[in-house]
Amino acid sequence: MARKKKELPLLEQIIITDVAAEGKAIARVDDLVVFVPHVVPGDVVDLQVRRKKNHYAEAEAVKFHKYSDVRAVPFCQHYGICGGCVWQILPYSEQLKYKQKQVVDNLTRIGKVELPEISPIIGSAKTQEYRNKLEFTFSNKRWLTREEVSQAVEYKRNVVGFHITGAFDKVLPIEKCWLQDDISNQIRNAIRDYALAHGYTFSDLRSHEGMLRNLIVRTSSTGELMLIVVARIDDSAEMERFNQLLQFVADQFPQITSLQYVINNKVNDSIGDLETFTFKGRDHIFEEMEGLRFKIGPKSFYQTNSEQAYHLYKVARNFAQLSGNELVYDLYTGTGTIANFVSRQARQVIGIEYVPEAIEDAKVNSQLNGIDNTLFYAGDMKDILTDDFIREHGRPDVIITDPPRAGMHPDVVNVILNAEPQRIVYVSCNPATQARDLQLLDVKYRVEAVQPVDMFPQTHHVENVVLLKLRLSGAASAKDACIDLAESRQNWAKPIEN
Repeated sequence: MARKKKELPLLEQIIITDVAAEGKAIARVDDLVVFVPHVVPGDVVDLQVRRKKNHYAEAEAVKFHKYSDVRAVPFCQHYGICGGCVWQILPYSEQLKYKQKQVVDNLTRIGKVELPEISPIIGSAKTQEYRNKLEFTFSNKRWLTREEVSQAVEYKRNVVGFHITGAFDKVLPIEKCWLQDDISNQIRNAIRDYALAHGYTFSDLRSHEGMLRNLIVRTSSTGELMLIVVARIDDSAEMERFNQLLQFVADQFPQITSLQYVINNKVNDSIGDLETFTFKGRDHIFEEMEGLRFKIGPKSFYQTNSEQAYHLYKVARNFAQLSGNELVYDLYTGTGTIANFVSRQARQVIGIEYVPEAIEDAKVNSQLNGIDNTLFYAGDMKDILTDDFIREHGRPDVIITDPPRAGMHPDVVNVILNAEPQRIVYVSCNPATQARDLQLLDVKYRVEAVQPVDMFPQTHHVENVVLLKLRLSGAASAKDACIDLAESRQNWAKPIEN
């Protein structure tokens, strides 16, 4: 006989007290910490517990008794179902306050290193329509809310929108997204309407059938516009019909600078290994920053908030304190944006990046801007950045590092410690893993300055820039100066809790 599932409690008239990681909020009930989405500090709610462990629980608000004085009205019709923009119920000033707190908490609780006064966060002038890239999915199955399921709403329907978190085969139809310039909504909805009117098939994410798969919209601060349509094409007749759709888009939106397409007949949505074809216009668009032009292709990485990226890079450059004589290593350089941005103030900049295509873009961007003091190398950071590499190319005076969310591999940290640059500028999209790495670097470096930057309004994400300065001389013993690699690898593999 199956064991009866224990009924989870309803917690009544609970005050939400704080903000937690991943955009959720916190309530405390006796010794239990409860994580709750879609509420803000000051709300008084009834909470239905959905998952319970010994010292914490996850719950959802099922009834509001009092709304917080700091609660904002969501501006997006998709709020609460779409997994994005979860903080739009917080006024922007409150968002900045909690992002600042997130940085402070992570650096003090996880890093446990001596810190200077942390500078106030740099907010974004734009809190809507700030993204320069969005990707949408075509699907013949749309997400249904609980209410729609109870009302037996038809499950099958062709839609274009965003994947629902945790449900790869369900897509939420998006009528208007506030994250990008409204031209993105106009193009997406026009393609959807044309496809529905002319009987185009939308992708079935389980059986991998259907023509239309993905839509990527890229805009730039120069006013240029790129559109990439991804489709599954099985024969010449389907290709002809697909071309008719592309021609409709070209005629309807003459402002598109670069109209491209990808044929993807694989079972996954990645296009990094597939050829991109240009249907109309150029195969790239341009971004500009301080007179520098950056070529952006369909697969290029570029910070998704162009205006805030400029402020972020200025902070990094100021922290680097360049006089024109320094050898700079730019780790995780991407398409070389930071490397090229600081090159005018340095003797030479060496950029390293895992993605070969990104390194090719970095080289093109140097050539495009007449920059001749950059070198770029492609490969896994821990394999490229070695003691031998530094002996060959020179000991850096400054290292700028902008790793992915997982932070730096301990082998990379160890090479940095052996190289002993005078300054390290650490740019991070995850203050938790940044704090862990600062603890590893603390054996030789002290934190001199901390500057949070908000790149993603309406979300809990925050960028943080830290300046570290060398405090041990090269004569320090290896025993005192080197980290225990075995221990650091073990710690690096552990999940970081925000």
